[in-house]
Amino acid sequence: MNARKIGGAVLLVLGILALAARGFSYTKENHQADLGPVKFSMKEKARVEVPVWVGVVLAAGGGALLLIPTRGRRD
Repeated sequence: MNARKIGGAVLLVLGILALAARGFSYTKENHQADLGPVKFSMKEKARVEVPVWVGVVLAAGGGALLLIPTRGRRD
């Protein structure tokens, strides 16, 4: 398997995941305060939305790389 086929498979999987999940969320710590023995911290959940067109482009590009035949080796 050459690098183009591996790259196509990776792009296809990423495109399908982007279409299925529509984004991902993560938690980040924003503020911390130390008031003597008392410590405060705030955690905020954030979500990153992935547009549908990104998933379609990734999946189509990966599929195209997998379907395009490779050139034969000429001796």
